[in-house]
Amino acid sequence: MANASVTLQISTLPDSPGVYQYYDKDGKLLYVGKAKNLKKRVASYFNKTQENGKTRILVKKIATIKHIVVKTETDALLLENNLIKKYQPRYNVLLKDDKTYPWICIKNERFPRVFPTRRMIKDGSEYYGPYTSMKTVHTLLDLIKGLYPLRTCNYDLSEEKIRAEKYKVCLEFHLGNCAGPCEGLYSEKEYHDNIEAIRNIVKGNFKDSLHKFKSQMKDLATDLKFEQAQRVKEKIDILENYQSKSTVVNPKINNVDVFSIISDESYGYVNFLQLSHGAIIRSHTLEIKKKLDETDEELLQLAIVEIRQRFNSLTNEIYLPFEVELGENIKIHVPKLGDKKAILDLSERNAKYFRMDRFKQSKIVDPDRHEKRIMAQMKKDLRLSEEPRHIECFDNSNIQGTNPVAACVVFKNGKPSKKDYRKFNIKTVVGPDDFASMEEVVYRRYKRLLEEEQPLPQLIIIDGGKGQLSSSLKSLDKLGLRGKIAIIGIAKRLEELFYPDDPIPLYLDKKSETLKIIQQLRNEAHRFGITFHRSKRSKQALNTELETIPGIGEKTVVELLKKFKSIKRIASASFEELSKVVGASRAKKLFEHFQNVKKE
Repeated sequence: MANASVTLQISTLPDSPGVYQYYDKDGKLLYVGKAKNLKKRVASYFNKTQENGKTRILVKKIATIKHIVVKTETDALLLENNLIKKYQPRYNVLLKDDKTYPWICIKNERFPRVFPTRRMIKDGSEYYGPYTSMKTVHTLLDLIKGLYPLRTCNYDLSEEKIRAEKYKVCLEFHLGNCAGPCEGLYSEKEYHDNIEAIRNIVKGNFKDSLHKFKSQMKDLATDLKFEQAQRVKEKIDILENYQSKSTVVNPKINNVDVFSIISDESYGYVNFLQLSHGAIIRSHTLEIKKKLDETDEELLQLAIVEIRQRFNSLTNEIYLPFEVELGENIKIHVPKLGDKKAILDLSERNAKYFRMDRFKQSKIVDPDRHEKRIMAQMKKDLRLSEEPRHIECFDNSNIQGTNPVAACVVFKNGKPSKKDYRKFNIKTVVGPDDFASMEEVVYRRYKRLLEEEQPLPQLIIIDGGKGQLSSSLKSLDKLGLRGKIAIIGIAKRLEELFYPDDPIPLYLDKKSETLKIIQQLRNEAHRFGITFHRSKRSKQALNTELETIPGIGEKTVVELLKKFKSIKRIASASFEELSKVVGASRAKKLFEHFQNVKKE
């Protein structure tokens, strides 16, 4: 509930679109937001209990509310974006600036140069971009250079100076990269026609250039100038090859921006593709750090405004995965089928790959951030009340009903904690009874932890379906732990997750990190249990054979196996070989035993 001062400030807010700003008691800006209706939006923060913890803290800190009224919601979006970038309030998502992106410059000169730059100078020159990587810029410039001869010198090629023969052609002319405008060998009209073609290529329109080169090639071939026609044909091949690589959808899709979003508990990843004549001429993914559990709609809306400002996009047609309010002048499509849906899927795939790369990098560079994100995601996916920092997983092993054992593996902060793994011999259950065995093991594990006052896990995972889960719950009931520790069962076939008292299983996304960690836990418990089971069976087999011989004890068995490695070798050893290891008396007993076995 707001204090009296804040309540008074809310009551005077207008019902107009605009931007609101929250300040704390020291006058520090906490948060900037936009609204269709300022009074309703701001009041909504105070007239209900906020579910998100950070939002509750923000509301408690608000001492002053300021606002700016604008004409439309679109204006509010733009103003909000600018204020966030300028002041970077603590509770707003983080947006980074774009000062170092490269551009392609067509210089405002009589014979314009075309070159890459990171600085925009307002001298009438044209700038195309910004591009998300210098590699893209160089690829385009290499293409242009191969098609059109352009000057690279910075001479003042005024008509008077060229007429006065002030300049001489350089090496670039002799290499065929420049047609020599400095000596008047390249007409201004032809040069500017080529610049116009370059403008179209940079925008993704190859049609005019291809048509021009094909006409040239035909004319040259008609005039029997086959060598020159071949050179033009090579230019056509270069252009068509580049076009085929850059065109990914229907060439009729022109002048469109495509946006998609992938998000987790802490970050949103918004991918932007700009299309011209079916070609992707720009791709960029923006990472946004959440501050107040923002929805995908809120993040996408903010990102669209930011990215379109950053890349100076003026297109009025946008493809999105869902509807977002962006103002009246922008036409929004939510594609469901065909080429438009294919390009939206491609954008989403780019966002996913970017997110995966960030995860891999954060694992190495910032393991704490990676760990926090994983824990927050598991808490959300598994519907837990707290992060599962300590997880224990149980598995039974009783192959062919023999030597029943169980294993408990422990993960802390999403990683195996092998020193905490535990093995169990089943003591109270006769025969292969998975349900009773699970009940016994869970009871013994947590009875001991309680007696030793050891920390309990936040999550228990039972490798098995409803039956094993029900048996485990009986043990938690006996110990008074039901409801204090979250517990789930995982069925082996379909990766179904079962919860107590819920007949409908939970199915996680097959690619989700939460499911991968659960599978890793289950597989580790199975591996650990099988290893223990095999070890126990092997020992029993050895003990059965050797320890039945009177006068042969456990220590003797160990000594023999160290030396001979197997019972078969012990059985075929001579009396002298056995004597060297265990002495004459025991060697005699062993030798006689195996001689009798052979006779049988």
